[in-house]
Amino acid sequence: MTSVLLVAHHERRDAAVAARAAADWLAAHGHTAWMTHEDAAAVRLDELGTDREPGTADLALCIGGDGTMLRTVHLLQGAGVPVIGVNVGLLGYLTEVEPPTLPFALERWFAGPEAGHWVLDERMMLDLTVVRDGVAVQTWTALNEGVVEKQESGHTVRLHVEIDGAPFTSYAADGLILSTPTGSTAYSLSARGPVLSPRSRAVLLTPVSPHMLFDRSLVLDPSELVEVEVLGHRAVTLSVDGQPVTSLAEGDRVKVAPSPYVARFVRFGERRFHQILKAKFGLADR
Repeated sequence: MTSVLLVAHHERRDAAVAARAAADWLAAHGHTAWMTHEDAAAVRLDELGTDREPGTADLALCIGGDGTMLRTVHLLQGAGVPVIGVNVGLLGYLTEVEPPTLPFALERWFAGPEAGHWVLDERMMLDLTVVRDGVAVQTWTALNEGVVEKQESGHTVRLHVEIDGAPFTSYAADGLILSTPTGSTAYSLSARGPVLSPRSRAVLLTPVSPHMLFDRSLVLDPSELVEVEVLGHRAVTLSVDGQPVTSLAEGDRVKVAPSPYVARFVRFGERRFHQILKAKFGLADR
């Protein structure tokens, strides 16, 4: 018997339909499907809701888009649970399976990697630690990015960057994006940052609307540790994978380092990143 955590988009009816179909398939094949109480209530599958910790699952089945995939990774809190992404949104970078092929995908998963022809795609994540008055306050883990950004419109903020303990420069900008290779196609891309293969390991630093001559992204080795210090009195927010997590004041620092944990996505067949990118942007063959 395999324990399968279902995570569904809260506002898409087709996500609820797919979650019910998955739960029925799993039960018919001798496995257990369950959800957090919040997810179960949102998609009206209350009978599947439990208090069980998500990280204790054997498999996570994420039904939604890339945002739901991010939420699933956060629910797992670093547990090495494989995730199958079922796409009920637009073309996503992270989801793998279309709803009509979900039963076939589950059959392939339970057949094992050799018979089912699947692999685990491990993605680097970042730990972002807020340090205040020399004391580490809290650490958050990001699959896509952490963003240190202004709270008030119409103003820039000043952010000082150190790399490996040595001063690099101070940015006057709307913010700084600290991204993984996976996150290079998210917020960083809209700020004209480079696109990195998710197979690589790197830390990407991209300024948002910088008011200075130096406006380029930096692609750093994960061993090159980054610290961002807030300069001046203007309030700043730290957001992690699109969600604000805390406010920062003058003198507060954000330390950025590779997480010891990785996200593990189940991949079936040859779904190559550059082909997803090509489809996303409608690029021609010639």
